[in-house]
Amino acid sequence: MSYSEMAQLELMNAAANVTTKEDLDALKLTLSLFFAELAQKAIDKLWDEGKFDQAKLDELRGKHLRTPYNDTLN
Repeated sequence: MSYSEMAQLELMNAAANVTTKEDLDALKLTLSLFFAELAQKAIDKLWDEGKFDQAKLDELRGKHLRTPYNDTLN
């Protein structure tokens, strides 16, 4: 079984125990913090390797990188 499959099982087990909105909110916050920490570690690694620096950060600061919505579906 892959780590991805094991993670899916763990999330399904956790979701089975969510019985209130407060539980759901707590689970969502926990997952958000987990992924934020992973992202921060990845950025720190790039910074330490010299692949990301203040100049690149300044360059990205003003860019709009979200994918535009497709209005043809409406």
